[in-house]
Amino acid sequence: MKSFHPDTESRFLQRCFDLARLGAGKVSPNPTVGAVLVYEGRIIGEGFHQQYGGAHAEVNAINAVSREDEALIPKSTLYVSLEPCCVFGKTPPCTDLILEKGIPRVVVSNLDRSPAVNGLGLQKLREAGVEVHAGHLETEGAPHCDIRNTFASLGRPYILLKYAQSEDGFLGPEGGSLWMTNEVSRRLVHKWRGETDAILVGSNTLLADNPSLTNRHFYGKSPVRLVLDRPGTLPRTLRVFDEQAPTWVFTENPESYEGSQANVRIFSAPFGTNVLPYVLECLAKERLTSLMVEGGGKLLKSLIAQSLWDEARVFKAPLFLEKGVEAPSLSGELKEVEELLADRLFIWKNPEPLR
Repeated sequence: MKSFHPDTESRFLQRCFDLARLGAGKVSPNPTVGAVLVYEGRIIGEGFHQQYGGAHAEVNAINAVSREDEALIPKSTLYVSLEPCCVFGKTPPCTDLILEKGIPRVVVSNLDRSPAVNGLGLQKLREAGVEVHAGHLETEGAPHCDIRNTFASLGRPYILLKYAQSEDGFLGPEGGSLWMTNEVSRRLVHKWRGETDAILVGSNTLLADNPSLTNRHFYGKSPVRLVLDRPGTLPRTLRVFDEQAPTWVFTENPESYEGSQANVRIFSAPFGTNVLPYVLECLAKERLTSLMVEGGGKLLKSLIAQSLWDEARVFKAPLFLEKGVEAPSLSGELKEVEELLADRLFIWKNPEPLR
């Protein structure tokens, strides 16, 4: 059995993470995954999951091996950011291909918590005589499978809160609108939109800011836009009702939306304390696995109060408003602080999200 060298293993798993990022926004409801095949310290093949329904990362890595190096596959180590699947889905099980190619050693960062996998893929490889190492760089690899594993284990989308606040803790002026972040921060938000299945803001934010909620400043798709309109009275001239992206409306008065354009879908929703769980249930049924909530304050505070969030990305702009709409108070694990010109981005994780 080959000895396990953490530094060497880390280098190749980090490459898997880099590859996995390339699939963001393209593979949902599947996870982003990267894989590299290594012979004596040299990568002979690498790949990532590029689109939903297409070949998985392990398949692409093996297929990338040149004809001259094909004889090295049965002597190589396969590194994967997520446990190889062992069930038939859109494609055959990756474990079958690993065994077919005679790959003798597999190193995995995180388990796939889908009920049909959840360690069974690694068990199948071990029972066939493959040397398997799992859990290395598990924390570093988690962001690439958090969405998948949250959806698989909790039955709801991964919930990302995004908002900007002033240095003195305000989201903006009362009853008004104000850009607080710089162009770099705003472009980054559009990148996130392209990587997210759905986006939600409260009705007060729609009325105050009239946002499009589309991805206009980065490559990639736009998310499904979610609208909470309890009485069904939001003006249809708002940008969220244009034809630039699908829009789902949750309302107690679905009749008011009769005759809406084809991209608008109407849900008769139970409001009060039940509306957010209902929205998440509808997303889960349609296999939308990630949700970004961009405000406003009332909606954000409601989700935080219920511990119904997984991650928060909070921009702090170099402004002092002195008064206005107070920003939510987060209690979680601060994972990272990043400087974006004069803005600062704080990334928080919820250690105990609602299950």
